[in-house]
Amino acid sequence: ADVLIENFRPGTMEKWGLGYDTLSADNPGLIMVRVSGYGQTGPKKDEPGFAAVAEAMSGLRHLTAEPGRAPVRAGLSLGDTIAGLHGALGVLLALYERDARGGKGQVIDVALYESLFNLSESLLPEYSAFGAVRQPAGGALPGIAPSNAYPCASGEYVLVAANGDAIFKRLMHALGRADLAEDPALARNDGRVQRVEEIDAAIAAWTRAHSVEDALAVLRQAEVPSGRIYTVKDIAEDPHYRARGVIESVTSAAGLTVEVPGIIPKLSASPGAIHDRAPALGEHTDAVLAQAGFDAATIADLRARGVVA
Repeated sequence: ADVLIENFRPGTMEKWGLGYDTLSADNPGLIMVRVSGYGQTGPKKDEPGFAAVAEAMSGLRHLTAEPGRAPVRAGLSLGDTIAGLHGALGVLLALYERDARGGKGQVIDVALYESLFNLSESLLPEYSAFGAVRQPAGGALPGIAPSNAYPCASGEYVLVAANGDAIFKRLMHALGRADLAEDPALARNDGRVQRVEEIDAAIAAWTRAHSVEDALAVLRQAEVPSGRIYTVKDIAEDPHYRARGVIESVTSAAGLTVEVPGIIPKLSASPGAIHDRAPALGEHTDAVLAQAGFDAATIADLRARGVVA
C-alpha cells in the first residue's frame, strides 16, 4: 500500500504490533496518516479527543457566538472535516517527497485541534504583539466595515460585504445615503470601523424595508458583494449549484436515489467523478483480499473466524 490511515488513540497501533517502525520495515515507502485529538506527542496525547473538544481548544468555539452570548457549534463538524483535509494535504506532500527524493515514506501526524488552529488567521499575532484577545463578533467581520448579515422585511437575512472603499460608496448611494457615501471620514476602512454601529444601523434600516429578492436586485445592480443566507433547500434548488455540477445523484444499495455533493476541486485535465455508490459493510472484502493474494479458502476462513466482515 502507498498510504495507511488510522485515527486511534496514540499507541493503539503499536499495541497491536502495527506501529510505523514495524510496518515500514516491510514497506519503506509506506506513508502513514495518524489522526488524533491532540497528536502523537505532548502532555495531552493520551486523552480522548472528539472534534467538538478540538473546536473549543483551537479557539473556534470562543469566537462562534454573538457578543455576550454562550459559544455555539458552527453547525457542522468542522474539526473532523478540516483535519481530514490536512491529512490529505500531508499525503500529497509525502507522496511527492517519496517519489521525487528517494522513495521513503513517513508519518503524517494530524491533530484535530491543530488543524482548526491552523485556520485562525491573525488570532495569535494579535495577542502576541498587542495583548489583544479577539472576542465574538456574531455575524460581523471584526476590523472590516461594513460586513454583516442584515434583516429583511420577510424575516430572512441578507449578507452584505462592502469591504472595499469604492464598494462602500456604491452601497451607500444605492441605499439613498449619499451623506454617508460622501463623508470624508468614511472614505477608508479605518474610519468606517470607528462608526460601524452607525453604518450597520443605516443598512439594516434599508434592508428591513425590502424583501431579500428586492434587496439583492438593488445590491447586484450596484455591484455590491451580497447574498441570501442559504438553507439546504436553497442549495438544492439553486441553478448555479446545478450548472457547476456540485450536486450529483447516486442510488444506494437499498435502491434509494439521493443527491450528494459532487467532487471538488474541479481539475481541467483529470476531473473527479462519482463512479459508484457507497459500499455496504464488507461488500468489497473478497475482492480486496483476492487482489492482495489471498485464495478463496483463506478468505472464507478469515470470515468464519470473524477477522473480516
